[in-house]
Amino acid sequence: MKKAHYTTIPGLLAMAAFVAACSSAPTTTSLLDQTRGDYMAAQSNPLVSTYAPREFREASAALEAANAAATRQDDSEKVDKLAYLAKQKIATAQEVAKQKAAEADIANAGKQRDQLRLDARTQQADQATARAQSAQADAEAAKAQAQAAEASARDAQARAAGLEAQLADLAAKKTERGMVITLGDVLFGTDKANLTADGANTARKLADVLKNNPQRTVLIEGFTDSTGGSAHNLELSQRRAESVRNALLEQGISRDRIATKGYGAAYPAAGNDTAANRQLNRRVEIVLSEDNTAIPARR
Repeated sequence: MKKAHYTTIPGLLAMAAFVAACSSAPTTTSLLDQTRGDYMAAQSNPLVSTYAPREFREASAALEAANAAATRQDDSEKVDKLAYLAKQKIATAQEVAKQKAAEADIANAGKQRDQLRLDARTQQADQATARAQSAQADAEAAKAQAQAAEASARDAQARAAGLEAQLADLAAKKTERGMVITLGDVLFGTDKANLTADGANTARKLADVLKNNPQRTVLIEGFTDSTGGSAHNLELSQRRAESVRNALLEQGISRDRIATKGYGAAYPAAGNDTAANRQLNRRVEIVLSEDNTAIPARR
């Protein structure tokens, strides 16, 4: 049990005044809002409370952690990471509930089958046989549904864990357009579009992400600094984007899952006043879509 703590009334008033003076609106993100919506849907699903209370408690704890981070006004990337984990746990609770409900259907179907066998003793043999066969088919269908739900839950858990690790290895950052992986200028030849060995290795890692998540697509965007002519910069940025695309194609990624766009010196990541800043602007950004969702246009 927690020990009680007593505070004087003046102390409480001072604390309340301090909190009121320092607090501001909690941080929130679209992903956190989506996760809250998923949570409400799971909470209103009677199958979840009946068949997956433990998984739902874990999902609740994960969402509480995300909400706490938002209340503390942690940075949006941390809030989104916690919200993403909560979203996956909510989905797992839904899948487990579906699986166990299907297993309950199997048990009920078995009872029905036994009753049909009893009826066969008092009814015509052909009618009893037909109904027993129907019950058997229902039981087999329910069993297949349970197995599919179980496999889906395992797959969702494995993909979520694998994707999180892969994106961390690629130093991906969460943006309003999706997860963004940045390839710096050092991953290309000087003023050239060919990938270096390190750049090709990054492309292989990205290909692994796409193979494990076939419902996702990528948009590859090339950028340069402001040095040189605009036509040259535009052409170089497009060729670098296409070089990354070609590396993904060589790894077996379908062409219809990859789009490219060169912007030249547009949309700089930093000023062009120093060599270090110009190097930041010479880059390729790879935007990874959400599941079965189009990537928003650049603003």
